[in-house]
Amino acid sequence: MYYYWIFPGIVVVLVIILSGIRIIRPTRRGLVERLGKYHRYANPGFNWIIPVIDRMFKINITEVMINADPQEIITSDKLNASVDAQVYFKVKSDEENVKNSQYSVNNYRYQIVNLARTTLRNIIGTMTLMSANSERGKINNELHQTLLGETADWGIDIVRTELKEIEPPDDVQKTMNKVVQAENERVAAIDFATATETMADGARRAEIKKAEGVRQAKILEAEGEAQAIKLVNEAAEKYFVGNAQLLRRLKAVETALSANAKIVIPSNTELVNVIGEMAGILPFKHNNNDTAKPEG
Repeated sequence: MYYYWIFPGIVVVLVIILSGIRIIRPTRRGLVERLGKYHRYANPGFNWIIPVIDRMFKINITEVMINADPQEIITSDKLNASVDAQVYFKVKSDEENVKNSQYSVNNYRYQIVNLARTTLRNIIGTMTLMSANSERGKINNELHQTLLGETADWGIDIVRTELKEIEPPDDVQKTMNKVVQAENERVAAIDFATATETMADGARRAEIKKAEGVRQAKILEAEGEAQAIKLVNEAAEKYFVGNAQLLRRLKAVETALSANAKIVIPSNTELVNVIGEMAGILPFKHNNNDTAKPEG
């Protein structure tokens, strides 16, 4: 008769065993509560709990990003700025911090968002709109440090904070755009003037170099002519002493020939005699009377 209860008993045991199996991924950690009290810490992998008596809560330990919803903040110069930020955080993976994230704070996501919004109002409220836009790194750092201090007992690690945007009112934005445009035009005008000045300076230097080249060429030409005159004078003193008039005539012939001067030569005149007459040199004349006399 007892055999009738064996099979149902085995089925019940298998159901209890299977229903108590819990598999935890590497991105999570588990907290096991027994009858409403903390019982043990569950690591990734295979875990088994007693059904009905035990409950397991799985906590994500990966980095999470939440938005601090946009809000209107009045800056110190009485302007309304729309500010939005992002907070990156994660639950620390050790047992104590995982427990704190569940037992030390009711809803850490909701509280981080509200804490970030309050901190931004305190920080940006003491700054002008211009300084808030130019000192985003300072705002991020102050927000990060404040959140780290306030969440130290929550088992949370605030990885970083990012000030997403600071939008001024429309009329202020238009004025700022005009200021930026005017500044860009001023810089462009300065760059154009500098480029024009550089080009003019380069042209001036080129003209100076050109003039120096012409001057140097003329100096060399004059020195060459002086040297030539000196050589001619030395030759005249050496080979034409007392014959200055003859030298001048030779120079005249040389100049006439070098300048392609046209010389009219009579048909019955030899070229040598013409050049000789121009230079003042008498050609050697043959004696036509010196003929052989017949023997008497």
